[in-house]
Amino acid sequence: MPTVKFQGKTINCESGANLRRVLLANKLDLYNGNSRYINCRGIGSCGTCAVEIIGEVSEANWKDRVRRSLPPHSPDRNRRLACQTKVLGDIEVIKYDGFWGQGEQAK
Repeated sequence: MPTVKFQGKTINCESGANLRRVLLANKLDLYNGNSRYINCRGIGSCGTCAVEIIGEVSEANWKDRVRRSLPPHSPDRNRRLACQTKVLGDIEVIKYDGFWGQGEQAK
């Protein structure tokens, strides 16, 4: 059973679980500011759930790649959309500042 480390907490989840759902089900603050109210609810179109992930997760799908190629995101940054990512092994998740999590300062 993989572990997810985020915001100083470690939680367990099933292999293949959707990262966004895992974080929200455990009441972890995935969104910055008003993006917790204004987001696409997991369909991969807004980009507000962008995070850096260290560890084993699914390959980026087309929704993830396309959204992160558009401003304010950049495909050069090591970020993923939590809503389009499956947890495959133990991971650490880092959220950055900015409405879309596009900033440089880790939260």
